[in-house]
Amino acid sequence: MAQDKLWGGRFDAPTDKFVEEFNASVDVDARMYREDIAASRAHAKMLGRQDILADDDVKQILQGLNDIEAEIECGEMQFTVALEDVHMNIESRLTDAIGDAGKRLHTARSRNDQVATDIRLYLRRRVNELLTRIHSLQRVLVTLAHEHADTIMPGFTHLQTAQPVTFGHHLLAYVEMLDRDTGRLLDARQRMNHCPLGAAALAGTTFPIDRHFTAAELSFNGPCRNSLDAVSDRDFVMELLSACSICAIHLSRFSEELILWMSAQFRFVELSDAFCTGSSIMPQKKNPDMPELVRGKAGRIIGGLVAMLVTVKSLPLAYNKDMQEDKFAIFDAFDQLEGCLRIFVDMLPGMAVNKETMRKAAATGYSTATDLADALVRAEVPFREAHAIVGKAVAHCIDADIQLHEMDISTCTAIDVRLTADLVRTLSVESSVAARNHVGGTAPVQVREQCAQWKTQLENADA
Repeated sequence: MAQDKLWGGRFDAPTDKFVEEFNASVDVDARMYREDIAASRAHAKMLGRQDILADDDVKQILQGLNDIEAEIECGEMQFTVALEDVHMNIESRLTDAIGDAGKRLHTARSRNDQVATDIRLYLRRRVNELLTRIHSLQRVLVTLAHEHADTIMPGFTHLQTAQPVTFGHHLLAYVEMLDRDTGRLLDARQRMNHCPLGAAALAGTTFPIDRHFTAAELSFNGPCRNSLDAVSDRDFVMELLSACSICAIHLSRFSEELILWMSAQFRFVELSDAFCTGSSIMPQKKNPDMPELVRGKAGRIIGGLVAMLVTVKSLPLAYNKDMQEDKFAIFDAFDQLEGCLRIFVDMLPGMAVNKETMRKAAATGYSTATDLADALVRAEVPFREAHAIVGKAVAHCIDADIQLHEMDISTCTAIDVRLTADLVRTLSVESSVAARNHVGGTAPVQVREQCAQWKTQLENADA
């Protein structure tokens, strides 16, 4: 009967069976049981402090909540879709266990402020766990960058050979990206760290509650200041989905490079067999499936962000049932991103780097052309003229199928008298990277300095 529902007093007919299943979210939000119990403890303590509930009721509620948490932890409590969500399942079990005291717990609160509180608590914890994963990946990258501070590879623009860089410098670019991801997650965590409890359904409550107490008890910065906004706000979900999407995009870009580098056309790196698979028909194949999956997961996470943006865009204040969909998107995004980060942390240390192949690739494609133009500028040739001279030299070398440093004296003079053999003879990928010795440059000394700075920064990142 409808009266079996905790909200069923004004209903006569039972809920349709399929509607009951369609309406339920317990299969998704059951993972928030710790947060739901923690918020209920704080609420019960506050009700006791404010003489809204008797001390004996509060004592029974707190003990009952402890027992329920233990039951869930050891798998004894069975959640049911008939009770819709984690909140109603726990409240119903509490009432079964302790009787009328359990029925009094919901005094001065609604499921609206309850769920808004629980999801903030849950996501706050998951953000911390995600940050730990990000910092672990940064440490792996810094270690690799230091190891490959002198490993020369071609730098690309438009996927065309541009200038020589070091592999360590390239890896540190992803450390920077992950640092920005950290900043976005920290920023979102700080902004969402306010407590909705006390907003009740949408307008607050007539009971003399102490919202500052519950906020402090749950380690929030303070209570949400507007009851309507407290229960209808899902900005923090969208912000976190955005931060997760951007981080996933960074990992997807890295994945794409690993996939290219592992191909027969590049042969820059070789991933461990533990992170690759073979072909069911082609015996020679070693497929970089893990980077490919990470690349695919990025689309899935972005899809969650789009879904949430579209869901919220037309919702009137305050709470609407559409908002139940928030957990499907954000929980999946956190799960998938955490998995992607773990793959990279486990996969990269075992990656073999083909240093000589990288260096040979860097030495082709006229990657030192800019260095030759710079040398002409230092010989007092205006840059635009130097650019044109080197452009002609490159065109000649392409036709002759030689590299810039292989041009003879007569060829240099024929192109421009200011282009001397001494200038082209000094060209090398080693001198090219070493010359970029400034903050943010690819010189090995700069890479090592950046690695030292990152190691110091990351030492206490999770403290």
